[in-house]
Amino acid sequence: MSEARRLYFTSPCEIDIRRVTLEEPEPEDVVVETVESGISPGSELLVYRGEFPEETPVDATIDSLSGSFEYPLPYGYAAVGTVVDLGRDVSDEWLGRTVFAFEPHADRFATAAESLVPLREGIAPTEATLLPSVETATNLALDGQPRVGERVVVFGAGVVGLCTVHVLSQFPVAELTVVEPVAERRTLAEQFGADRTVTPETIEDGDGSTDADLVYELSGRPATLDSAIEAVGYDGRVVVGSWYGRKRAPLDLGGSFHRDRVTLESSQVSTIDPALRGRWDRERRFDVAFDQLQTLDTDRLCGETFAFDAAADAYRTLDSGSTASPHVTLSYQ
Repeated sequence: MSEARRLYFTSPCEIDIRRVTLEEPEPEDVVVETVESGISPGSELLVYRGEFPEETPVDATIDSLSGSFEYPLPYGYAAVGTVVDLGRDVSDEWLGRTVFAFEPHADRFATAAESLVPLREGIAPTEATLLPSVETATNLALDGQPRVGERVVVFGAGVVGLCTVHVLSQFPVAELTVVEPVAERRTLAEQFGADRTVTPETIEDGDGSTDADLVYELSGRPATLDSAIEAVGYDGRVVVGSWYGRKRAPLDLGGSFHRDRVTLESSQVSTIDPALRGRWDRERRFDVAFDQLQTLDTDRLCGETFAFDAAADAYRTLDSGSTASPHVTLSYQ
């Protein structure tokens, strides 16, 4: 039996780091000492702000995220650490391995060995905390099915948006446009493979009209969905990767959406498109995400790290939009 320190979201804009007891690992479990964990600025800020839909399951596909959205809530899903203890049925080969896990923020945790992903050679812990974002980007590409010669637009150049631009830039599309209000992020989008970048105002004024074949809404702002629908052409597709939580916005569905037979589709990384499940599973998708991570310019995304004890400062900084880099991590060293 040992102790761990775990981060809890306790009320809107309040967190607490609490001591919890870790029992001896079950026969098929291991204990991991965390080195670094990544903060998802999308879903975690919704939880931080209290904008989640209450009593909704957190994630039925991940054991560590069982339960419902309600305070107090341990949350997070990008932990990287070292295996320091083994259950009696776990091979000694696991001891000392650096691994990735979909686990909430904590300085150590126990989990099933089979749920861990050993890091590939050459991938640093900070880089590995981006795996959920790259996996989400991979899933967005699978769901959107970009075709050769298509005009593609991405709304939002946050971490997931930039990872998605990186993945989409490898497709033979005719043009890849990113819509983003922050100038620094527009610059990053160009560096990650966008053919052009525009502001939301340009789209709203009609000067940035693209008559796109495929549009991704990744801004996290429900009102942006109207602009996404306006940007797509006849029989076009809008893929919504944002999670809005309880946030609401009116949508104008009486114009081009109705007349132009626009398809609106949700994309969520917890599941795979039913049409693909015969050939794709989460393991295959995660392998592809690893491949994408190894070609991603992570130095442009990473850079701001807070000590675990200063996690409250990390969330306040993210909430204010004043982070120096898109991807923020917590360090346990």
